Amino acid sequence: MCRQPWVFALPRYPRAGGKEHKMMTSQERIARILRRQTVDRIGLFEVFWRTTAEKWASEGHLEDAGRISDHFGIEIRRTGGEITPGNYRTINLVADIDRPDELIEETENARLVRDGNGALLRWHKHRPGAPEHVGFQVTDRYGWEAMIRPRLTDGSKFERRINFAAYRELRGKCLRENLFMACAVVGPFDLMAPMCGHENLLIGMAADPGWVVEMAELYAGLTVTLLEILFDREGLPDGLWVWDDLGYKQSPFMSVAMYRELIMPAHRKLFGFARSRGLPVILHCDGFVEALIPSLIEAGIDALQPIEVKAGMDPLRIKRNFGDRIALIGGMDERVLESNDPEAVDGELDSKLPGLMAGGGYILQSDHSISDRVEYGTYRRFAEKGLRDGVYR
Repeated sequence: MCRQPWVFALPRYPRAGGKEHKMMTSQERIARILRRQTVDRIGLFEVFWRTTAEKWASEGHLEDAGRISDHFGIEIRRTGGEITPGNYRTINLVADIDRPDELIEETENARLVRDGNGALLRWHKHRPGAPEHVGFQVTDRYGWEAMIRPRLTDGSKFERRINFAAYRELRGKCLRENLFMACAVVGPFDLMAPMCGHENLLIGMAADPGWVVEMAELYAGLTVTLLEILFDREGLPDGLWVWDDLGYKQSPFMSVAMYRELIMPAHRKLFGFARSRGLPVILHCDGFVEALIPSLIEAGIDALQPIEVKAGMDPLRIKRNFGDRIALIGGMDERVLESNDPEAVDGELDSKLPGLMAGGGYILQSDHSISDRVEYGTYRRFAEKGLRDGVYR
């Protein structure tokens, strides 16, 4: 029999005069955290491997693996959800939307698929995250001009690129339950890389920078156009979530100068649109991107997530250097949770949480996503202690 769903019950605490603080809704709390305003406690966000949710459900901890965010009281809800891998195409910018993914080969461990960009991608079945890049029909400006650009600029298909129903459903849920709704889109770098491959893209940044600028600005401009259609029809979310992985271990994919010249103009366009609608911008950026943070702030982000420790990011240093300008989400080493050592989990929180929550602007999360090596009790301990210790008094 499934155990009763667990949601952390935050203890009330007195203020001057003996009266209790009024507890904020999740929507109020997250909105204020992203603007680094005073709140009652830190927020909670998390991403879970699909195999993790399924494992915990099979063990009887969850009634429904698909509702793991409800189970733990996750306070930010994204279009596309908080389980990986998932369907993140609220805005679908695959070039040929009339071409379904073509299965080329399937084994026990992976599926080899050719998508609507003509890209050959290997999706691993037993681990989450981005697919392995196998081959690409577009490798340079000429392939882009012939195969991708004409399809993306076909205005007759713009509305078909938008998943109105999924957006409407999530927005209704968040309004009913006072959750913070983030409309999630893919940023220009993460749209270009799966289309032509990281190697071809990075070579292009050096050999044909004008091509990369044109692609980035087209993707950003088209995203803005589609978001305008979506928001005007269905109403605004509470914030914009942008996936754009700009780094790997110990280094960004590009120099600061190259980012500012080639990618930053597109980011300014996308982030500026959100801000013009009063929406804070949360940038998901895996890898080591510390050198880019001043430019990302200048481009218009309000929060950075997930602060990947295993790539070399130091959340406390980032908090000291940038915490007066952006909120932080994450930075808790997921490898510590994988140890399933209660003392180590407590130590991770004790060593980081006081500094990260100081002055506001922090939302609790691991530094990436929760793997199926983490036991249910370990994550519950982490979330419960983190929120208990994350109360502002």
